[in-house]
Amino acid sequence: MTHQIEGLRNFTSQIMDESIEKLKAYLRFPTVSAQHKAIPETVAYVVGMIEELGGTTQVLDDLGGNPVVYGHFAAGENGDAEKTLLFYNHYDVQPPEPLEEWQTEPFEPTVIDGHLYARGASDNKGDLVARLTAIKVLQETEGGLPCNIKFMIEGEEEIGSPNLPPYLEQYKDLFKADACIWEFGGKDEKERVTMVAGIKGMAYLELNCVGADIDMHSSVGAYIDNAAWRLVQALSSMKNKQNEILVEGFYDGITPPTESEIEAVNNLPFSEEAVANLYGLKRPLITAEKGKDPRVAMVFEPTMTICGIDSGYSGPGAKTVLPKKASAKVDCRLVPGQDPDHILACIQRHLLAHGFDDVEVSMINGQKAYRSDYSHPFVHLVQETAKEVYQSEVVLAPNSAGTGPMYIFGKHLKLPVVSTGVGWVGSKAHAPNESIRLKDFEQGVVHMAYMIAKLPKALSVTV
Repeated sequence: MTHQIEGLRNFTSQIMDESIEKLKAYLRFPTVSAQHKAIPETVAYVVGMIEELGGTTQVLDDLGGNPVVYGHFAAGENGDAEKTLLFYNHYDVQPPEPLEEWQTEPFEPTVIDGHLYARGASDNKGDLVARLTAIKVLQETEGGLPCNIKFMIEGEEEIGSPNLPPYLEQYKDLFKADACIWEFGGKDEKERVTMVAGIKGMAYLELNCVGADIDMHSSVGAYIDNAAWRLVQALSSMKNKQNEILVEGFYDGITPPTESEIEAVNNLPFSEEAVANLYGLKRPLITAEKGKDPRVAMVFEPTMTICGIDSGYSGPGAKTVLPKKASAKVDCRLVPGQDPDHILACIQRHLLAHGFDDVEVSMINGQKAYRSDYSHPFVHLVQETAKEVYQSEVVLAPNSAGTGPMYIFGKHLKLPVVSTGVGWVGSKAHAPNESIRLKDFEQGVVHMAYMIAKLPKALSVTV
């Protein structure tokens, strides 16, 4: 371990209690964007955290949706004012339900055995506070920041960032930077640090089938069609028992992975047993049934998933009803080259061609996939500094299996993006009992501080 890392680690340890208290106060805001809760109060708190450290802020709220917070910290006297790092975070969180499954109050942060439990601890409030803490560490130990640092902190990530694109397009000069650290990351089941240099896209769709104006007695099913059956049959026409997507044109335009991306995926660790234990799986992986590598499927292949179906009666006991309507939520995770609008059009044509003209499809959220240039020095910098700080294996994947608004950052800002954070395999983001471990938070602060300290020199390399 270098002397510099040791100095950063020692100071971080001294201010940990103060930093965790700031995080706890942040976590007490029930900032659920899906329910429009606590948005103004949370924005004010985020602005206060930035300005308390000497940063400047702007609250952007002129283009609709929840406000976007812009934060800026100038390079110190001995820093490189020509280099700028951008952090992307979000201040909104998922709803806490089901409440009965929480062991603590979701919006009353609680520390138990070194774990901090609260909604948003991992996704994404813990990461923001860790990054702001890293700035304080550099201010106090390095005599100022080695480069400019900017923040984009939005409030609609958990509902698909529907209003973010116009903000990024209109304010692209404000958010201009050389590289970007994305919102999430953590450690896997073997304590390896995991990070990604890209993200999958998504077409999140709603399918609706209406067969009548009212629910009916189930006996009329002898001569009246059933909206629920119609919808189920429509869904089954799009994917077979071998989990192959049957929609014509679905795979159009896919960008083939590069040799370096393929090599990276082939080197990713994966344990089928660990996955089965983590989720309590009752059936084998579908990739095993098809003889495919799950790592390849996770990174390079699109998906089609039924997220939920709603129709008729599903309460206790029996109610003999023929439903008047049925609806389903379907998400398609997309890879680079696929377009969510094209996916929607393909599914609409598929349903018409298969006689399901009564099934309507609409887009709830669409985002394109993005991958950074794997050979960019910034990608190498984040990975190598993590190895030095964490003193453990670091796993860097070409893209996450999940989705976020990363594509528009690449489109408008044209910069490399790496996602890394303070979560862990048991963080349970989006689920009850979400948590981070305090030791991971502390290490994440040190990593960010050390990486920022090395950034100007690393980005001086000709790309």
